[in-house]
Amino acid sequence: MRAEALLVDPKDFSVVLGGPLYQLFRKTRLSGDALELARNRVLAVTAILWVPLLALTVWQGLALGTKVAVPFLKDIEAQARFLLFVPLLVSAEILVHQRLRQTAAQFLRRGLIPGEAQPRFDAAVASTIRLRNSVVAEVAMLVLVYVLALKVSVPQHATLDAATWYAAPGAGGWTFSLAGRWYFYFALPVTQFLLLRWYYRIFIWARFLWQTSRIDLRLVATHPDHIGGLGFLGAATAGFTPLAVAHGAFLSAWIGSRIFLQHAALLDFKILIIAVAVWMLILFLGPFLVFSPQLARARRQGELDYGPLAGRYVQEFDAKWVRSDKPPAEPLLGSPDIQSLADFGNVYTVVKQMRSTPITRQALTQIVVATLAPIAPLALTMMPLAEIAKLLFGILT
Repeated sequence: MRAEALLVDPKDFSVVLGGPLYQLFRKTRLSGDALELARNRVLAVTAILWVPLLALTVWQGLALGTKVAVPFLKDIEAQARFLLFVPLLVSAEILVHQRLRQTAAQFLRRGLIPGEAQPRFDAAVASTIRLRNSVVAEVAMLVLVYVLALKVSVPQHATLDAATWYAAPGAGGWTFSLAGRWYFYFALPVTQFLLLRWYYRIFIWARFLWQTSRIDLRLVATHPDHIGGLGFLGAATAGFTPLAVAHGAFLSAWIGSRIFLQHAALLDFKILIIAVAVWMLILFLGPFLVFSPQLARARRQGELDYGPLAGRYVQEFDAKWVRSDKPPAEPLLGSPDIQSLADFGNVYTVVKQMRSTPITRQALTQIVVATLAPIAPLALTMMPLAEIAKLLFGILT
């Protein structure tokens, strides 16, 4: 894809519209060319992963009741994984596609790519699309998740001492139920594949940004966004909030299951909660830091360019209005020199306040709030809602 084509039709740039799974969704009428029919995809994936588990556990009497210590419908972690985590991973595609498809075109529309550097930008776009469409990458991810399922997931789930809906301990080791076999050999690997596929897409996005940052961009220190003209990057952050919510929701379910089943306390997991929030920031905002060296250079150059200009201007203003023995013929009140001095002061302030990182406070807040919001209800395990309301009422009154 050439830069001109991207400028005309920015939807062609996408880290989502490609790969074998996307083509499978299209052939099965679960997606259009621009990821339409998101609800159908969510329902289809949920039906394939969760409904067989429900049917098998009901058939074996493991969905509810006291036959096992942890029946299926009371397994908070499993319900969150298939009814919240997976739907968010699937439905997030449309928002990420809509947010990111315009970002690449903005580099061109804002004149940030010099004419002589457009072939390098074309190469970055083409490389991104080639990796996005890679069959080898998705096959490798699928193989990896099955290896992890057999080597890591099964032993990890077998650490409980009591019988669960997916397996029960015995003299010869753990015996999997029918639902457990579907869970370990299909539902869980597919879930891990969907997550790993998102990490691969974020890697592609970060790689594209890194390749673009290697170009000598036309950053202007006096741009009013205080980021040299890269303020549009912040709009891409909102596209990743469903993924942050998905991670927070699954973490909340994982912690909740240990609070209710193993009588743990929420504060026991504070380090883990902080670590996940930091990981989300690194994952979704970290790629923007590749532009920091250029932004720092643009700010330094702006100070070098506008500093002497400001010095000459204020010296001439001082000589005319303050140091001169003969007052100017024009009146001081209403003089355009006063307004020009103020305007130039504003310009120089913009240069001095230019940031070296294209990460805004709003973007930080979006990711942190999206990650921690699903965990917030667990605070009720530490203090009942009535006591919280009473405490807040006392503070406010």
